[in-house]
Amino acid sequence: MASSYSSNPPCAACKFLRRKCNEECIFAPYFPPEEPHKFINVHKIFGASNVSKILNEVLPHQREDTVNSLAYEAEARIKDPVYGCVGAISVLQKQLLSLQKELDATHADLIRFTHQGSSSFGHVHSQGFFNYPSN
Repeated sequence: MASSYSSNPPCAACKFLRRKCNEECIFAPYFPPEEPHKFINVHKIFGASNVSKILNEVLPHQREDTVNSLAYEAEARIKDPVYGCVGAISVLQKQLLSLQKELDATHADLIRFTHQGSSSFGHVHSQGFFNYPSN
């Protein structure tokens, strides 16, 4: 009985490593042939042997998340060899802090303008009508 798997192209890992891709390939479900860069980056940072060991150590339902984490960290390490994804997190935290300060300042302005507006743009008289200043 011929394997139907042999008619499929090899996964990105097996193609890069120039080895035969079979049904038991630990890389095949996570490194499709259409995404060679994903494996190349992971291999460059972690090494195929280490990735294989990691995938064999985690539970099957955790492997996809594991590969996605490895791929993200590998891409971040290629962009920033010193800090990797920690550098990206740091940049995002600084942006968040800056935006929070801007939001706080805008909120304070809104409160100030609302308070000023209520004291100068209209008062409710006892008759229930608004008194708007004339220009």
